Amino acid sequence: MKKGMVVCPQPEAAEAGIEILRAGGNAADAAVACAFAQTVVDPLMCGIAGFGTAAVYMPSHHVHEYIDFHATAPARATPDMWADQLEGEARDGFGFFVKDRLNDIGYQSIATPGTLRGLEAIHRSYGRLPWQEVIAPAIRWARDGYFVRPGMYAFWIDVATLGRASNRERLAFSADGRRLYCREDGSPKTIGTPLRNPDFADTLEQIAREGADAFYLHDIAGRIVADMERNGGLLSRADLADYRVERTAPLTGTYRDRTITTNQPPGGGVMLIEMLNILERFDLARIGHNTPEYLRIVCEAMKAATRDKDLHVGDPAFVDVPLARLLDKDYAGELAARIVAGDKVDIARVNPGHVVPRDTTHLSVVDGEGNCIALTHSLAMPSGVMTPGLGFLHNGCMGVFDPRPGRAGSIAPGKRRFTSSCPSIVFRDGKPEIVLGAPGGTQIAMGVLQAILNVVDFGMAMQPAVSAPRFSSTSNAIDVCNRIPRYLTAELEAQGYEVIRNPYNYTIAWVHAIRLANGHLDGGADPGRDGVALETEIA
Repeated sequence: MKKGMVVCPQPEAAEAGIEILRAGGNAADAAVACAFAQTVVDPLMCGIAGFGTAAVYMPSHHVHEYIDFHATAPARATPDMWADQLEGEARDGFGFFVKDRLNDIGYQSIATPGTLRGLEAIHRSYGRLPWQEVIAPAIRWARDGYFVRPGMYAFWIDVATLGRASNRERLAFSADGRRLYCREDGSPKTIGTPLRNPDFADTLEQIAREGADAFYLHDIAGRIVADMERNGGLLSRADLADYRVERTAPLTGTYRDRTITTNQPPGGGVMLIEMLNILERFDLARIGHNTPEYLRIVCEAMKAATRDKDLHVGDPAFVDVPLARLLDKDYAGELAARIVAGDKVDIARVNPGHVVPRDTTHLSVVDGEGNCIALTHSLAMPSGVMTPGLGFLHNGCMGVFDPRPGRAGSIAPGKRRFTSSCPSIVFRDGKPEIVLGAPGGTQIAMGVLQAILNVVDFGMAMQPAVSAPRFSSTSNAIDVCNRIPRYLTAELEAQGYEVIRNPYNYTIAWVHAIRLANGHLDGGADPGRDGVALETEIA
């Protein structure tokens, strides 16, 4: 009997994917069903008005590609629109603060969404079941209801960080958001509170009948654009009508005896491979997992990749990304030599504020035929805007573009924003070994990196690999989760590093992965979220 598996941060969404596998669907059907359900049951993390990127490995179709549905800056956006209003930058590099938070919350923060076109492309190219059938579980969750989970609530009550709106503000920004997700005093509904979203159920039913064109070309598009026009938004009818997904070959690298496939810029795959190239020069197993020296070496590799990303990585249609240099093994050797010498990478930030919320989600799916999909999608920092009667939040993707003209991440009409998202597949002896990805803002690539190291260098099974204490460095500081002991970080502080301790035990990206080993599926759901790894037999 063949088996399939779905791993993601939401039990309800995982159930939707498993339901579709049991009904005869393949990995593409299950991934699309899971993603739609996620837009219902984790509305601050993702939505049909968001963006994402998907690794698609379908040996049944002789295909291995990426379907990228990144958000693009609307045509009305200009490179200098906020140049004189820049007030600061997130400490970890996840976006910029401008005066009056125009790029962060409200109508001007909304970029052209890609999620629905992306899900449509995956299903249309590779799905087996009817479109209506794969959306049906999401419609049921919206119509019949679900409840607030602990992981959801932890994000909902997030307080404001320097220069950013809090998630409480985002939930309560629109009248529909207050009605759906807030109590009478405006605070978020608490753990266990039932939630139903009949407006979104109606929207999804219309999309099930009419396809994604309902959102991008027809009735839903008209309602969205009317709302934008009333409230000074940048998004136009032409932006929606002209949106297209990008289909690319995987970005490929090697690490020891494995092959790593990941996404092209403006995704975070280039950072992942650069870091692996650097770390390949070190005997990490001998150094020891999460020892002070291990933390130092891996963090300096993270900082080197972050600096190169800040300087060079953006939308290839607008920026000449020096991929050959960034992925070169000899270049990685130069960077490794500097780490051995004790050099510290310096990462400059503009008036750096706190680390900001990371509102994203992920799913990994393997079916009984060996088809694999890893899909990361998001709203970025949600705008808080809900067009009346439609039931979903719009993205806040404009907050990650650099307001300073002339840089890799600067604003330009039609430009895709950088994202650290890097759904990836690790191959061993030509066969998939790990299917993985994560939410987590700028720390996504760092979480994915550590999960891979935990399997390859330290021989961990998948659940321990995604559960082990993590750390990150995307600035001149080192961020650690609270399960990394202070007597270890004290040694880093003695070397002059600033160490910032996160109060959460499970944090710094939230990896969800499937390992294929000896004919078995080994799932790992990050304990920092509400996720599960569900397996099913397939006839």
